[in-house]
Amino acid sequence: MALPLSYSVRSLFARKLRTGLTIAVIALVVIAVSLILGLASSLRRTLASSGDPRNLVIMRKGSDNDGSSSLTLQSLQDIRFFEGIARGADGEPLLSPELVSQPFFRTRDGGRENVLVRGVEATALAVHEDVHIVEGRMFAPSAGEAIVGRGVAGRYAGASVGEELEFGRGRWRVVGIFESRGSSYESEVWADARQVAADAKRLMPYSSFRVRVADGTDMDALIRRIGDDPRHALEAQREVDYYAELGESASQIYVLVVFVALFAGIGAMLGATNTLYAAVQARVAEIGTLRALGFSRAAILRSFLVESLLTAGLGFAFGAVIAVALAAAISAALGGISWGAETFTTNVIQLRVGPNDLAAALGLALAIGVIGGFFPARRAANLRPIEALRKA
Repeated sequence: MALPLSYSVRSLFARKLRTGLTIAVIALVVIAVSLILGLASSLRRTLASSGDPRNLVIMRKGSDNDGSSSLTLQSLQDIRFFEGIARGADGEPLLSPELVSQPFFRTRDGGRENVLVRGVEATALAVHEDVHIVEGRMFAPSAGEAIVGRGVAGRYAGASVGEELEFGRGRWRVVGIFESRGSSYESEVWADARQVAADAKRLMPYSSFRVRVADGTDMDALIRRIGDDPRHALEAQREVDYYAELGESASQIYVLVVFVALFAGIGAMLGATNTLYAAVQARVAEIGTLRALGFSRAAILRSFLVESLLTAGLGFAFGAVIAVALAAAISAALGGISWGAETFTTNVIQLRVGPNDLAAALGLALAIGVIGGFFPARRAANLRPIEALRKA
């Protein structure tokens, strides 16, 4: 004979303080794990959305990011008409020569952060098709103007349309704001490549080239041709692969999450176990009565486990709601979460706790409920009726 589910539900509310403390412990674990998982997945989502599968990134051999690469004007002239590079409506190659700099910016609250400034030329928007100006206009060449990504706008002093940004050795009038599907480009400032080079006193005018590959072209063959060119020490890779490698730092966060979840989970399991052991101790007369009425050990074991799982489920529900609300509030209050990129600049990430993050937190909460509740439940089930009634 099985105990009804309503018995386990009523047992929860019969001991409100003890149940509430257990729910609070599990909810805190869910909040911590969900937020850290959300940060890692938000970073991965930002970098995964960066890059176009039709584009190549060309850098100097041995460079692992734009900031450590330098290319000459001659290398640009030598490869811009390679067969396999797409051309625009005007017949010009869809190749964007770019230069990156990492000056300090002043945040609105007076702090300092490195921001990636990307010097580009007229072909940039044709090559980076995911970049769209959503406010204002594109900067004019050699005019001391700049456009800023959505993650930069409002975060730094002067980073709004019509204001002036101070970085490097000059002042730059912001004339537009752009978006790119939440990619890392939204954490950048774009300005005229020649002016950025002059401001940074760069002898080599470019850091990298972004190249659109023509439809039907063997991309791997083009990559090999660029790498085998004896005139310049260049190497090319798919743009999506480039940003995937930069996103490997997100994997380190997942390692951290494992340790946080492990220790937090152990602590929560101990708390839940102690609470349920105390519940068993306080309910020996009740358990003895149930055994005397003919309920089996298995029925009592199941009932206590169900009670433990219900507690874990309530802890998850409260924790999940708070975690989602906290993530939204943190992003709104801070204008995004700043994250140090491989280029030693700041990526601005919009923190969001997604379904996969909550699913992982739910799994942890249920594990706490099962493992934390099993031993007290087994103890309750193993009590002999006469012994339980005598202890009472």
